[in-house]
Amino acid sequence: MENRPYTKRFWGKADRENPDRIHLLEHHLADVASCLEVLLQQPIIRQRLAQTAGRKDLDGTTSARLCVFAALHDIGKVNIGFQTQIWRNNDFPEGRRRPGRAGHTLDLTPVLNRSDHATSEWFFDALGWWWDATESWDDCDGETVCGLLVATLSHHGSPLQLEGNHEANPQIWRRFENLDPQEQVARIGQLVHDWFPAAFAEGDLPLPPIPAFQHQFLGLCNLADWIGSDESWFRFLDEPKDDYIATARERARNAIGTIGLDVTAQRDTISGAGVPSLTELFPTIATANAIQKASYQAPLEEQLVIIESETGSGKTEAALLRFARMYEAGLVDGLYFALPTRAAAVQIHGRVNNFIARLFSSGIAPETVLAVPGYLQAGASTGPHLHDYEVWWEDDVRNGRRWAAERPKRYLAAQVAVGTVDQAMLGALQVKNAHMRAACLSRNLLVVDEVHASDTYMSEILAAVLDAHLGAGGYALLMSATLGSAARLRWLFRPRRTSELPSLPLKDAINIAYPAVTTLGNTTEAVVPAGRNTHHKHVRITTRPEMHEFASVAQGVLTAARAGAKVLVVRNTVDHAIKTQEALEKLTGPADAKRLFTIHSKPTLHHGRFAAVDRRLLDAEVERRLGKGNQRSAGGYIIVGTQTLEQSLDIDADLLVTDLCPLDVLLQRIGRLHRHKRSDRPAVYATPTCTVLTPPDNDLAPLLKHTPSANGLGPYGHVYEDLRILEATRRLIDESPQWRIPEMNRELVEQATHPQALEALTQELGEDWQVHAQVIQGGRIGDGQTARGVTIRRNSSFLTDNRDVVFVSSDENIRTRLGDDRIDIVLDPPQPSPFDGSQQIDKLALSVHWLPPNEVPESVPPVPTGDGFEFTIGEHRYRYDRLGQRRL
Repeated sequence: MENRPYTKRFWGKADRENPDRIHLLEHHLADVASCLEVLLQQPIIRQRLAQTAGRKDLDGTTSARLCVFAALHDIGKVNIGFQTQIWRNNDFPEGRRRPGRAGHTLDLTPVLNRSDHATSEWFFDALGWWWDATESWDDCDGETVCGLLVATLSHHGSPLQLEGNHEANPQIWRRFENLDPQEQVARIGQLVHDWFPAAFAEGDLPLPPIPAFQHQFLGLCNLADWIGSDESWFRFLDEPKDDYIATARERARNAIGTIGLDVTAQRDTISGAGVPSLTELFPTIATANAIQKASYQAPLEEQLVIIESETGSGKTEAALLRFARMYEAGLVDGLYFALPTRAAAVQIHGRVNNFIARLFSSGIAPETVLAVPGYLQAGASTGPHLHDYEVWWEDDVRNGRRWAAERPKRYLAAQVAVGTVDQAMLGALQVKNAHMRAACLSRNLLVVDEVHASDTYMSEILAAVLDAHLGAGGYALLMSATLGSAARLRWLFRPRRTSELPSLPLKDAINIAYPAVTTLGNTTEAVVPAGRNTHHKHVRITTRPEMHEFASVAQGVLTAARAGAKVLVVRNTVDHAIKTQEALEKLTGPADAKRLFTIHSKPTLHHGRFAAVDRRLLDAEVERRLGKGNQRSAGGYIIVGTQTLEQSLDIDADLLVTDLCPLDVLLQRIGRLHRHKRSDRPAVYATPTCTVLTPPDNDLAPLLKHTPSANGLGPYGHVYEDLRILEATRRLIDESPQWRIPEMNRELVEQATHPQALEALTQELGEDWQVHAQVIQGGRIGDGQTARGVTIRRNSSFLTDNRDVVFVSSDENIRTRLGDDRIDIVLDPPQPSPFDGSQQIDKLALSVHWLPPNEVPESVPPVPTGDGFEFTIGEHRYRYDRLGQRRL
């Protein structure tokens, strides 16, 4: 036993496979405290923490005191139940029983709340005289100190519940063989005092008593613990070393600099060289257009900016130009670009990565992380995950700057990342590591593309994200092609109750300038007209009551393709998209085969239920076939898909066939028509043309009740539930068969979404529609309450309001509502892609709704079918082939 280090010394980290390899607890505490110390040396990170307490910055004494708390984050590991959990059976002397296993946070709560009175008596005394002196650190009789201590002990990502049914076990705090918890606490206390002497200076500001400060501090502690626990930087040392703090500080500086959390040298380079010119940043743009100039010129001190401009007008470039200016001014350290879908994020990633490479061409360029679970990409480098959390990068480079890319929980620690908006939303929800996500995000400019308010639950969560982000002094930019006035005012005046929000009458709302840049004025919004962009189009638009007539729709698009048109078919659901594709293939002879969307000669379609390896093929082929590059196909061509085609793909069609959808979404889809100037369009489609598929007889009333195939429409369709907006959209199409884009955008959106317009429509349509309006309103109220029930209460203290900060909701339920409900199902053995047999599919992401209750196997044995494979979970059977994954 004497030869094993863990039986003689208190360990903080141990090798899972070889417990003889340990890292001493005192060393680990120094590692994490040093990481927090270096984090607080970064101006923007420190200022964001200060601003949650209403201060511009933190003084050195306050920072040192916060490091003292960080040094105590794992103090609970001194208990014997935790220490002996890695002991082997023969490590225990004959006659001595193995103590019960114990954790290091929950098992500490009886000591904190003094239900284990005997341990509490000596525990804090053992820390040393200085612990009693911490009462002078705050003006609230020690409540602030205790609240920050509880926040520190919550560093595993979930707030520590002080009151509960966790039974005290005094035995785990008593001496066992060579290990004496009281002696170890005393040693740690002396070390902490020696490490941070500045914490004990007198006469400085007291610690902030603000709950939001505790929450932001927890996020930084969580981050410091993640970094300080990584053996890549903090190698294990099992021998005491009194001056180890110097080693820890050097390692912390190296780790935080490598990750990209320290941007000092990088910013100095930019400040010296200046931001490159517009054409250097965007080689294809000679002159900034109206919306790009307006967003670039908007005052930098504005924390929240909303950009409204038509699809294809260069809003992405406008956002990136503003980021470059803000970075140069030292207002932000980085960028998180949030997209509504995974497909959109994958598409934008390359554009942002190229921009970042050009922006930092004279210095250290960060690799743009693709923050999409299931992908592993930083810059142009990709790679798979290996066992035991290891990652193999295909360029064979173990680059510390890719640290954030290797785990979804670390995505927001990246200096620059492009991902889905739900990754930002997870920073506001009661899920593990939410505080770390929010703290990391606060240093960066948050850009949210295609923000809208059609989903109350998601909007409420995003509002909570913005409240926390802006409350920490952060900056955000919201972009939309189609934002109604009610939604715009709700974003600007978020903290207010709905009844307190300012409103615009319909007539005034229609007259608001478009395109425009909007900020928060003193009493209402400040709208700055951007002027007209150069790209305008007149769209020929009509409805056809053929939503379920797959053969007729297929025949129509095939006829258009034969006439030379590039045709985009966007269906509301994957089911209708597949049926459309199958109908199209039945009509296609050998002469038409070249007109169908194919991957390696196999006809297919585009939607979200493909494996990641196949989605890359699909996305690349869509842009190749309908993009603006030289490889664009000649002649007619047809691509069928879902909403994945409407966002962020830089594609250009002559004819759009789309299901009925809310008007703001419809304008988004229309953005794929005549996106670029071309001279090779067939004469009949020289004018952009859009056909909107509607229910039989153009009648939406049957959708008020349950129908067999709602195709995403109405309360039983579960995609676009508000039939009032859909009916208003249908009428606007029939009333005006030609739309002038973008001149009519503002009027169209307001006529279809403004409360006055919807109320007038409801009154006209009668009682059933009035009941529907009440149900929709009730659902929104309920969704808002549900969302508020799962968001973090940042105005609650970890001490005095402890019950209010506890995460009481299920992670699974929250993620399901957020759309982050997909579970990876491992295929054993992996199967070849139906498109490229050299590519292996080792897992598929299935929605929890598709899985049998409480039945998620570690792996499934797939059965090859010749054109794909099938597998079974419980009584459910699934197929994956060239049409994607389906539940049979």
